[in-house]
Amino acid sequence: MSPRTRKRRPPARRRTRRPGGQRQRANDRLTGLIVTVVLAIALAVAVVNWLLAHWWVLIIIGALAALVGGGWLYQKRQQARWEAVRAQGLRYGLSQLDALHHARFEDAVRDLMRRDGCPDAVRVGGGGDLGADVKATDPYGRRWVIQCKHRRNGTAGSAVGTPDLQVLNGTARQVHGADIAVIVTNGRVTAPALAFAKQQRLHVVDRHTLAVWASGSRPLWELLRAVPPPRKPTALS
Repeated sequence: MSPRTRKRRPPARRRTRRPGGQRQRANDRLTGLIVTVVLAIALAVAVVNWLLAHWWVLIIIGALAALVGGGWLYQKRQQARWEAVRAQGLRYGLSQLDALHHARFEDAVRDLMRRDGCPDAVRVGGGGDLGADVKATDPYGRRWVIQCKHRRNGTAGSAVGTPDLQVLNGTARQVHGADIAVIVTNGRVTAPALAFAKQQRLHVVDRHTLAVWASGSRPLWELLRAVPPPRKPTALS
C-alpha cells in the first residue's frame, strides 16, 4: 500500500477541563469563609457575655486607661511648660556661639527665633537648602528666611561677602516666599556686602547685632531697621 492510500488518523481530541473541580474549590473557600465568620461571631458573643458577667473587669480596664492617659497628658503639659520656660530664658554668649559646629549654630538661631515668639521656627539647612537655613513666622505674620554663616574663629575667620548675599537674594523671596530675608554671622561682613544688602532690602545680623540678640531678650525684629510692616493685625500690633 502506497503512502498516499494510507488512512490518516483523526486528530486527537483536546481534553477539556471539567468545571466541577473549580466549582468544588470555590465551594470549599466559601465554606471556610462562613466557618471563620461564624467562629468570630461566636467568640465575640462569648467575650461580651463574659464581660457582662464580670463587669468589674471593665471598670478596672477603664481606670487603668484613664491613669495611663492622664499620666501621658500630664507629662506632655509639663514638657511644654519647661520648654516655654527654657525658651524665655534662652541666652547665648558669643564665646558659646563661636564654639558651636555650624549645624548647631543653625539650631541656636532657630531656638532664638522660637524664644522671640515664632513657634514654627525650623532648621532646614543642609544640602540643597537653596540659601535657607532657618525659616520662621513671627507673631505679626511675617515670613522669615535666614541664612547662617558660622565662623569658628569669629572675626578672624573669612568675611561674609557679596556672593553670600547674592545667594540669599536670589532664593529667599522667589523660592521661599520670604517677607524678611536675613543673613546671620558671628564673623565679619565686607563693606560691599553691606551696601548690596541695603540696595536689595536684605538684613544683615553681624557679630555685634548677634551678641545683643543672643544675650538679651529683645526679638530680632526690634533690632533691625526697615523691617516690613505686619502682614496681619495681631494682639502685638
